[in-house]
Amino acid sequence: MTGCGDSPTAPADRPAKQLLDDANEAMGALGSVTIDSTEVSASGSNSSHSTTDRKSRCANKTTHAHGGGTLEQIRIDETDYVRPDAAYLRKAGFDAREAQNRWIKTPASKAQPGDRLASCPYEFRSFGVATKGNRVTVGGREAIEVVVHDESDRNGRFTFSIAVEGKPYILKVFYEGTDRETTTSFGAFDEPLAIRPPAPADVVDGATLLH
Repeated sequence: MTGCGDSPTAPADRPAKQLLDDANEAMGALGSVTIDSTEVSASGSNSSHSTTDRKSRCANKTTHAHGGGTLEQIRIDETDYVRPDAAYLRKAGFDAREAQNRWIKTPASKAQPGDRLASCPYEFRSFGVATKGNRVTVGGREAIEVVVHDESDRNGRFTFSIAVEGKPYILKVFYEGTDRETTTSFGAFDEPLAIRPPAPADVVDGATLLH
């Protein structure tokens, strides 16, 4: 759904669909945002922290529970700098001791689905029937929940917490499905970014190590 609201605020008396439309529009206009996400499923859990300009620069760190390791990434334009720790390399089946504690330089085009590398563009969309929920507080900000049932996922439900003061930013999204739960929080709206490539001495050219 594409937002078309005529007000920078999201008063709680607006219909659920309008609240969500306004929120998607406000988020889509951002020049930078920080995203923290945690996913829990039967196979384990992982968490990530990302900062992005929603265009070509972003940084991401993903941590896997139960010894799965940590993967750090900096993407600048068409280049990825990736730094896996030893646990991540072992789980992935790589013998790349020379790359440990160093950044691996690789073309962004080499990224594959499932490798946990982030894409800098971040879309804000939602589908399904929206209904208003409770008034809540998220990170010290007042918000109202909008609950959306995904038509393509019969048992899936998204709960959007939308700020009701100032711009109607999405502060948090909670997804609950049959096989996983995901909590995604947003912050640092339009704050300056400091995303730079690693120092050359800390970089190894090894695009084939992870793909």
